[in-house]
Amino acid sequence: MRFILPLGLIATILAVAPVRFDREKVLRVKPQDEKQANIIKDLAKTNQLDFWYPDATHHVAANMTIDFRVSEKESQFIQSTLDQNKMHYEILIHDLQEEIEKQFDVKEDIPGRHSYAKYNNWDKIVGWTEKMVHKHPEMVSRIKIGTTVEDNPLYVLKIGKRDERRKAIFMDCGIHAREWISPAFCQWFVYQAAKTYGKNKIMTKLLDRMNFYVLPVFNVDGYIWSWTQNRMWRKNRSKNQNSKCIGTDLNRNFNVSWNSFPNTKNPCTDIYQGPEPESEKETKAVTDFIRSHLKSIKAYITFHSYSQMLLFPYGYTSKLPRNHENLAKVAKIGTGVLATRYETRYIYGPIASTIYPTSGSSLDWAYNLGIKHTFAFELRDKAKFGFLLPESLIKPTCKETLLAVKFIAKYILKHTS
Repeated sequence: MRFILPLGLIATILAVAPVRFDREKVLRVKPQDEKQANIIKDLAKTNQLDFWYPDATHHVAANMTIDFRVSEKESQFIQSTLDQNKMHYEILIHDLQEEIEKQFDVKEDIPGRHSYAKYNNWDKIVGWTEKMVHKHPEMVSRIKIGTTVEDNPLYVLKIGKRDERRKAIFMDCGIHAREWISPAFCQWFVYQAAKTYGKNKIMTKLLDRMNFYVLPVFNVDGYIWSWTQNRMWRKNRSKNQNSKCIGTDLNRNFNVSWNSFPNTKNPCTDIYQGPEPESEKETKAVTDFIRSHLKSIKAYITFHSYSQMLLFPYGYTSKLPRNHENLAKVAKIGTGVLATRYETRYIYGPIASTIYPTSGSSLDWAYNLGIKHTFAFELRDKAKFGFLLPESLIKPTCKETLLAVKFIAKYILKHTS
């Protein structure tokens, strides 16, 4: 006798259960010398370490603060290895699953209304883009710049008047899926720009004279996956030839010093560069859009988390850009302005020396394309929560960051031609 299972039940059985992180830990270690740095590198060869900071094993060096996630099964061995080698470490997170659940610590104000104090999933963000255009038709328009590998739309919101010839700033959020505070900021920026136009003197001046192109979620597929299946997912969701491993790191996929770091060639790592520059639909959509608006785009700003930094080129070389002094001046004042709100301290400098060397990044690509003011924010925090910044800290993070972005925009308005 044969039993035929209903299709719905088959789908349920085949559906992948979301990854859980029960009793997984996040450790912080600061190797004192090269020998200790090599111990961490050796541990990474035989254990599944998810590097939070820096983002890959090959960046690990003496006197660098290293944050990594480790499974419950492997944590005992790793901690005892660190103890045996007299390496001081701190447990930042004792139970990752618990922290993931504690992230949602803000209650919805009014059900159905878009909340800027909460993390919003992709469906809510799409609905929000429609509402913003409907509510502010003279100020906000939505442009579909392409689609993702899973056929989700890539939407850019244009804020400002219709004139395409005016100076513009391109901003993107959420290139790495698990960095949820980043898309939260892009939503906040659009909301504040539309809401305070005509009321706030600086915002009114900016929007009277320039446009902003805002991509609220760059890595849509990865972002959806981080909500539904794996909170710690970073890459996009493209399939890789001759590999079971999924995804490309979109911030290693730009055509700038691509392929110059050997560790970015493995599809199973979180920093896989892709089979060729701009191989990913998301990267190609963004680069095509920026190239087609190059005459007007005077600055490029990208938002990441975490570590409280304001970065500028270069990432792939220790060589400084020609206008290094100018970029450093803007970053210094920008971080100072940011700190006026809640005294949050940021450091600033070129990517390679301030955070770690990196190839194929959007920031360096935009700079080499001719956009001479390019910046990357690494938003809060410094790793008490890491990628799991609680919702109660969304608004403070967005408010202070907005001050810095407005300063950069004012500078661009005044000092670029």
